Amino acid sequence: MTVHLHRGDLPEGLDLGPLVAIDSETLGLKPQRDRLCLVQLSSGDGNAHLVKFDDRDSYDAPRLKALLTDPKVTKLFHYARFDVAVMRVYLGVVTQPIYCTKITSKLVRTYTDKHGLKDLVKELLNVDLSKQQQSSDWAAATLSKEQMDYAASDVLHLHRLKAQLDMMLAREGRTHLAEAAFRFLPVRAELDLAGWSEDDIFAH
Repeated sequence: MTVHLHRGDLPEGLDLGPLVAIDSETLGLKPQRDRLCLVQLSSGDGNAHLVKFDDRDSYDAPRLKALLTDPKVTKLFHYARFDVAVMRVYLGVVTQPIYCTKITSKLVRTYTDKHGLKDLVKELLNVDLSKQQQSSDWAAATLSKEQMDYAASDVLHLHRLKAQLDMMLAREGRTHLAEAAFRFLPVRAELDLAGWSEDDIFAH
């Protein structure tokens, strides 16, 4: 595994292919308060690219924004709802098209209520992920090797995970439900940001 660290944007000429695994690290779980510090990406080749944002004035990132909005590139997330909202706030883009392994897991792994990435990767890929660096200072001027390795691990397995989940979706006849949910995700993220994060607008 090679982890490439970039400041402020992806490097010019980098082609990550038609399916890119993406995750983000922030200073907390409230997008309007807790700023975006890092975006990590992988093409599924075992390597990761980390884009670090040093301050609130460093979000220009034209190449990253172009990737997030490219209709020919599917953005592969685990819990896309949060990441898409964060990208909307700090990068000013609506990320699409999207695939979310957490949504897929909930559609096909109805035998469990454990849909975290660590649980998924352990069951379907027999890989143990360390979450030791999950709560750390992602705004630090210099990221530790442990932080970088942790950030990379969140995207390095998503392509293989998607392949397994896709087979389960097809087996259960729920692929169309997943695709519809993925299309709705940008709206779900917008509802979160507008104040409807807890309310079910479809409820009576």
